[in-house]
Amino acid sequence: MKAVWTAQYNLVQGSRAVLFDYCDTITPAHFVAENTGFGRGGSIRNLLVHNGHVYRFWIGQHAFGREMLYPGYDSIVTVQDCRTFYTAINELVEEFIHRFADTPDVLLTSVRDNQPTSASALEVFTHVITHEFHHKGQMLSISRQLGYTPVDTDIIR
Repeated sequence: MKAVWTAQYNLVQGSRAVLFDYCDTITPAHFVAENTGFGRGGSIRNLLVHNGHVYRFWIGQHAFGREMLYPGYDSIVTVQDCRTFYTAINELVEEFIHRFADTPDVLLTSVRDNQPTSASALEVFTHVITHEFHHKGQMLSISRQLGYTPVDTDIIR
């Protein structure tokens, strides 16, 4: 199972790399421009940071029980800052895969919004990567509204 999860996350990273390369073509002002039609501050940067926060919560805090830092949107300004931010996310995911991929049904429990929350390792892994793709679509929509032509960031391109 470890090899499958690793291969799957490698595909996610490849898609994310395409997105980051595309974001390099967007002006710095447009990268951080907020659009009220989208949640989490509605900027491409804010959605990237939000995705990172979700990885940190579900993997770092929920699965590993660690106190995690959640940098503010304004502390990550450039696409390169996002790449650096995701280096730590990638390390966290690799650790998660190493620890849980061979026991995908293990139940991980923590507290979320003052309520006990349980999810299997497979559910956590699936949630964080599908969540990233959901918001990636929003980022591409925001860029289209700003006048750019989005690139194909699907797994199969």
